[in-house]
Amino acid sequence: MASEKYSATFLARLAAVKEKRPKTVIDHLLKHGSITTEQLRNTYGYADPRRAIQDVKDQGIPIERSKVKGADGRSIGAYRLGDPSAVRRGFLGGRRAFSKAFKAALVEANGSRCQICFQEYEERYLQIDHRVPYEVAGDVEFDEHDIKPYMLVCGSCNRAKSWSCEHCENWIKGKSPKVCGGCYWASPENYQHVAMQDSRRLDLVWLGDEVGVHDELRRRANTERQSTPEYVKSILRNITLRK
Repeated sequence: MASEKYSATFLARLAAVKEKRPKTVIDHLLKHGSITTEQLRNTYGYADPRRAIQDVKDQGIPIERSKVKGADGRSIGAYRLGDPSAVRRGFLGGRRAFSKAFKAALVEANGSRCQICFQEYEERYLQIDHRVPYEVAGDVEFDEHDIKPYMLVCGSCNRAKSWSCEHCENWIKGKSPKVCGGCYWASPENYQHVAMQDSRRLDLVWLGDEVGVHDELRRRANTERQSTPEYVKSILRNITLRK
């Protein structure tokens, strides 16, 4: 069995994972050494194999990925346990389930709005998100009474943030909370970079009566043969240069 090559300390750390999905994956890895997306889907019924692997990572357990041939000859992902010394503290138990009171405190402090696009939403459409991604910092210093490390975001902005963060060099290698703290996705009102790129970003949403303004901007942009973002930037640039 693959478990024989690991230290008692590492095995104890793996045994401490109790949640069903990550435990199922870990048990398979300890017995067989690796698991493929095909096995995750066909043997264990996980429609999203990558989510099952992420559940293991969310527990602070290192996972390494490679490519193998699937039953149909196509290339698929294969996973195995990574370097035991890379286990990350503060992640046991996986992502925290936040209380209703904690979300209410965020709403009271910042309003029922997304803190990235600043658009107001019903509270149920807003999600609690780590300013510094969980993948980087976990919940090492979680305090039920401290809301500063968290923000409310709408689904659209949360997906955009996830994509940007997952392609950031600091997410992939550096894992520096300080770098993340200076990013647009952590603090849209006060930041130095966007996913380590020297750029600036402004997310705008038009609702209700404002939709007509957006549509007119888009019509004018088409007339000028520009994208809507390019056209809006040109307007703002002209206003700024006139001052």
